[in-house]
Amino acid sequence: MSVVFDFHEGNTALLISIPHDGRDLPSNIAAAMSEAGRALPDTDWHVARLYRFASETGASIISARYSRYVVDLNRPTDDAALYQGREGTSVCPRLTFDGRDIYSDSIDIDVAERLARYWHPYHQKIEMTLTALRDRHGVALLWDAHSIASRVPLLFDGELPVLNIGSFDGRSCSEQRERAVMNTALASPYDTVLNGRFKGGFITRHYGDPGNDIHAIQLELAQRAYMDEASGRYDEEKASQLGDTLRAMLAAFTMAA
Repeated sequence: MSVVFDFHEGNTALLISIPHDGRDLPSNIAAAMSEAGRALPDTDWHVARLYRFASETGASIISARYSRYVVDLNRPTDDAALYQGREGTSVCPRLTFDGRDIYSDSIDIDVAERLARYWHPYHQKIEMTLTALRDRHGVALLWDAHSIASRVPLLFDGELPVLNIGSFDGRSCSEQRERAVMNTALASPYDTVLNGRFKGGFITRHYGDPGNDIHAIQLELAQRAYMDEASGRYDEEKASQLGDTLRAMLAAFTMAA
């Protein structure tokens, strides 16, 4: 079986999950995709690169290798809606965020096979790691790292703030950790919102269990903060500045009581 994620083991209580920066496509799936689909426009571009510094701080990092078009690791297996009354995407999507067909023709997607091969291994690793971290440190911290284009009319109006912090309306982490992260973000140069358009997807909601010493936060970044959205080019200067803020937010999340 192919390797579906990369994993770096750290020595602190923090696990960073990067589920949407994968670009790999199985040959049989790629062959059935449209030109628009193969371009992978909804990738969380360069997020793994942006968070590369975190391994030096002792964090564990899990990063998906396969595209979210193969399977969306931040959606539930039953495709239940995360946001009632809003447009959303499925665990095995057929449309891009701007409504284009991912596949050239109507095809049958073997959802069960994709879940077994790509979705479950990623989540099994998260679950095992969080359990081990809590056993070792007395607490486990999960940071789900994402990014998205600044404007996606199908999903939200206008331009997205740069820092979109999600704690599932305070249910996925303690108030103290939520406040520490939010206060750090508010002190940064970036516009910030808590539990706005992005409250946390399946990963944050499923694993965050503060009553049992597992705290989870999702950070959705607007891509203009670290790359050129038109060309897809990573901007080293912007990324370095944003990295300073990310370091501070991760430290606040980790050190809060």
